[in-house]
Amino acid sequence: MIGIIDYDAGNIKSVEKALQLLGEETVVTRDRETLLSADHVILPGVGSFGDAMGRLSEYGLIPVIHEIVDRETPFLGICLGLQLLFESSEESPGVPGLNLLPGRILRIPAAEGLKIPHMGWNSLHFPREGRLFRGLPEDTYAYFVHSYYLKAEDPSIVTAETGYGVTIHASVEKGNLFACQFHPEKSSSAGLAMLKNFASVGKEEI
Repeated sequence: MIGIIDYDAGNIKSVEKALQLLGEETVVTRDRETLLSADHVILPGVGSFGDAMGRLSEYGLIPVIHEIVDRETPFLGICLGLQLLFESSEESPGVPGLNLLPGRILRIPAAEGLKIPHMGWNSLHFPREGRLFRGLPEDTYAYFVHSYYLKAEDPSIVTAETGYGVTIHASVEKGNLFACQFHPEKSSSAGLAMLKNFASVGKEEI
């Protein structure tokens, strides 16, 4: 069973539908025991960093997320869910993130010809092998919607990059903790392949 953390994030339904299309059993919940018993857990999200951290705190989900990760349950952050895993964001000064990984979330700098938010398809470069991307070729396209981007402190965790005025760390992996800035649930067959790879973590060698 894949638990999807319910904290009133905007893209929960689309993530759930994509997983169901793959034949995965899912549950959308904020119940601690249900999330701790899940085989895999996903933290989706769209919206403001500060508001999201506030809701996670209000629903008592911050210690639950830390416990899930400490147990090495496969865990995937999507879009804002990636950003929340890090230390802080320029979007919400003074609001600490979950601090599960070292790095900061920065605003995409304004540049001529670049629209912010960044909305659309970008190709991915894989600087190192990542389990989410097993079977996918270099320059696979994924769908992005964001105004802020990850600059990871530890380059060894970065498994996908893209460019939009700056180099964006588009996906990271450390142990059983995964995250992607783009939306795999909106990234056509390639995105479904990534979700299928995530659902396979811990079930087989991938």
